[in-house]
Amino acid sequence: MSLVGVVDRVEALREYVQAAQGYLGERELAPAEDLVARAGERLSLSRGHTVVALAGSTGTGKSSIFNLLAGVPLSSVGVRRPTTGETHACVWGADDAGRLLDWLGVGKRHRREAGSLDGLVLLDLPDFDSVQVSHREEADRLLAVADLIVWVLHPQKYADKLVHGDYLARFHRHREITVVVLNQADLLSPEDLRVCVDDLRRLLDADGLTGVPVLTTSTVKEPGLQALSGTLARAVAARQAALRRLLADLEGVVADLEVGPAVSPVSLLDGRLVDALAKAAGVPVVADATRKAYVHRARKVTGWPPLRWIRRMRPDPLGRLHLGESVTAATSIGPASPAAMAGVSLALRDTAGQLGEPLPTPWREPLLSAVRSKVDDLPDALDQAVARTDLGVARTKRWWRAVGALQWLAVAVTLAGLLWLAVRYVMFALALPEPPMPHAGRVPLPTALLAGGLLASLVIALLVRPVVSIAARRAGRKVGKRLRAAVERVARDLIVTPASEVIQTYSRCREALQRARG
Repeated sequence: MSLVGVVDRVEALREYVQAAQGYLGERELAPAEDLVARAGERLSLSRGHTVVALAGSTGTGKSSIFNLLAGVPLSSVGVRRPTTGETHACVWGADDAGRLLDWLGVGKRHRREAGSLDGLVLLDLPDFDSVQVSHREEADRLLAVADLIVWVLHPQKYADKLVHGDYLARFHRHREITVVVLNQADLLSPEDLRVCVDDLRRLLDADGLTGVPVLTTSTVKEPGLQALSGTLARAVAARQAALRRLLADLEGVVADLEVGPAVSPVSLLDGRLVDALAKAAGVPVVADATRKAYVHRARKVTGWPPLRWIRRMRPDPLGRLHLGESVTAATSIGPASPAAMAGVSLALRDTAGQLGEPLPTPWREPLLSAVRSKVDDLPDALDQAVARTDLGVARTKRWWRAVGALQWLAVAVTLAGLLWLAVRYVMFALALPEPPMPHAGRVPLPTALLAGGLLASLVIALLVRPVVSIAARRAGRKVGKRLRAAVERVARDLIVTPASEVIQTYSRCREALQRARG
């Protein structure tokens, strides 16, 4: 096992925790945070020591094993419950393990000369079936950090449900750092001992601890502690127990963290969302007003000149909304109706549901919150987007001027004919000789000019009216597309960008978690 490999996986878990903070709850992240902190502390303290915990219930003889291995009676032995009330430690070797024991929170300490167990830090834990809660808490605390756990069982209580259900089964991912000892084997005959060991292995298999070493020991007779001492000596010499413990804890933590599928970045907007936002922004109102404004402005230029003043007296449809002449900071469209805002809320929820469908459940609520995070800014942003959009109707069209010029020409012809007839009438009234009267065919030329001018202006007005209507509808559709594009930009800034940040963070967490899983 490589130290670099374990450290890299722990670092990946650290990246996961840092990225997921603010998105996942403390309850989901707490185990990973604790492991990252504990891994850094444990590896920085000592890799030369192996912390071995003797764990068991009252009467199993673990304190006797501890004392025999230590060579001196350090931990109390007896029949009173609980026998072991606080943790005792024995350190083999000259290397100082003070900082490590301080980190473990163990005050009762003893040192032995180096030997085959050089680097061993042996702990005698309080009984985990103690009637005192503080004893059980102390045992649980040290079981969570020990490099190697030796479970000491008694022939009469090895099948205890408390031992298997609350402890051994809970450590099913820690097979690499688990040793099971059936102590006081001298109380059984060889045949009974074999049956007992076989049954114990069956129970351990059910606990998920298949393949863990099962040793038989006795502190007073054969087989003694030779098998246990040899196992501890090999573990200490390998200097791998601490890494195996961290790796087992890491496997347990990452197994409880959900890795969802890969999710692509947000690239497209839901059309229903854009429709709802466009309605709330008043895009249909502005598009219709643009169509009407086009008609209004075109007829002011192309209509019959003598009556154009009537058109000028009417208000401009876009002017009512403070739109059309120039880019403005705000419009006077007015707030969206409650129905329109309800449509926006529903579309936001649908969008979040669609984007969050492939995400694991814990990430869906942060995504919904991100999608709705700037909903209060939407009305002003949409109004400004509409106000700043060039509607393209402020400029007079060239063909309007051409038609207007024709209208004025027709008016000029009409006035010329009318003036000519008026002059002839005055001369007739004054009994003056009338000038010669040219004819256009059988019709006098002044009459032809008057009638022709009037007819031409009327025909021009009739012909240009449907053209203006068609062009106005086209202008309205074009403005609708421009406004919709502006609404999409607002949606990307206020909705897609926050949602993309969540998805990008999820992708970083997913990648880090995959590396943490190795």
